[in-house]
Amino acid sequence: MPDNSLLALFVVGLLGAGHCAGMCGGIVGALSLQSPRGGASVAVHLAYNLGRIASYALAGLLAGLLGQAAGGLLPLQRGLYLFASLMLVAMGLYLLGATRTLSWIENGGQALWKRIQPLTGRFLPVRGVAQALPLGLLWGWLPCGLVYSALTTALASGSAGRGALLMLAFGLGTLPNLLLAGLLLARFRRFAQARATRVVAGLLVLGYGGYGLFNFWR
Repeated sequence: MPDNSLLALFVVGLLGAGHCAGMCGGIVGALSLQSPRGGASVAVHLAYNLGRIASYALAGLLAGLLGQAAGGLLPLQRGLYLFASLMLVAMGLYLLGATRTLSWIENGGQALWKRIQPLTGRFLPVRGVAQALPLGLLWGWLPCGLVYSALTTALASGSAGRGALLMLAFGLGTLPNLLLAGLLLARFRRFAQARATRVVAGLLVLGYGGYGLFNFWR
């Protein structure tokens, strides 16, 4: 993948804010609504997001391991590279609002999520960091088209460490939208969901994917 894949995935996480709010916003709101005092502390929100991002990094590590195992098979390795580049293009088109087709890949994670979801009830209501951290670890496996698309880049990296780092960058990009609260969150959402912001983000990610395809075919 292009050398700037870390930046690309960070931008996808940061500016795919509307999608993140739809997928994870409910559980973030529950952290506050179910808090005994009616509002969760910063530490609770940080713990939840730390767990969520840690799960992304773990998934990236596992994907990188799979890619690493294919490292000795050049045709397969090139196939993974092509697939990851195409998924970056798809993410760019998604951010541009040109397609909603990323949702189809979420179906692949439903079987795993059906086993994980019942475990989340053990940590609700969230009363402190001790519940928020494991809850975040579990919710990090929620089926999500953007997460799975990012994972294809980790898969194509051919390295467990690189794969974990790529998904860490993606997770850190999602952090502002899910961590900030109140007026600041409202302002950030208006910025992230603005047409101009999505166009810039989509073109940037589309460019990364296009650069990957150019490298593949040259």
